[in-house]
Amino acid sequence: MAATRLRLDKFISNATDFSRSQVKHLIRANRVKVEGIIAHDPGLTIGDDARVCVDEHPISKPVMRYFMLHKPAGVVSVTRDGKHPTALDLLDEPRPEQLQIAGRLDIDATGLLLITDDGQWNHRVTSPRSQCLKTYRVRVAEPLDAGIIGKFASGLWLAGEKRRCLPATLELIDNTEALLTISEGKYHQVKRMFASLGNSVLRLHRLRVGGIELDSTLEPGEYRALTKTEIASVNTLD
Repeated sequence: MAATRLRLDKFISNATDFSRSQVKHLIRANRVKVEGIIAHDPGLTIGDDARVCVDEHPISKPVMRYFMLHKPAGVVSVTRDGKHPTALDLLDEPRPEQLQIAGRLDIDATGLLLITDDGQWNHRVTSPRSQCLKTYRVRVAEPLDAGIIGKFASGLWLAGEKRRCLPATLELIDNTEALLTISEGKYHQVKRMFASLGNSVLRLHRLRVGGIELDSTLEPGEYRALTKTEIASVNTLD
């Protein structure tokens, strides 16, 4: 497979704690070499297997990062917010501005949130074409009965939508809690699905995205890197 090609300044900033502006300063100061030759252009396109040095110290090939976060309530799934703490605020990682959230959760929802700086992997998780299954534990206000299982399986109509939801799987836990598995990511979809049946969601907790399950050892607000198996599971999505 051919090496991925990217700008020199991006290569260095992805692999170090230097910002892009700091990298440009290093290049202007003749402190960066590519294949043993001093580089003068921050926009120079290189392969990700290129030999790059800063002050004669080799820079390792940038490594993509993949995390799971146990999102607590009150935290928003955006990169910046002036009113609320964000999911990225909970991560103690360099270059947080390069990280992306792969599939959001509402501010009051909790559970599995995936975070990465791999844009293609993120797209695999969130693209409607992938039909990535997501499982939630849902608590509702009104009693549930077995009759609604078939309604979810047939595809519910949501207000303002031109098409039915794709078939979903509902498994009742008791009369107010259920496990719901969906393959879409419409705006406030789970809440709207229950609202279409005259019910309201009191608590929403995401347990699984595709083949990645929330680590039961993670407390709310804690995170860990994904395993190689978890990362690879996304590439098996149809």
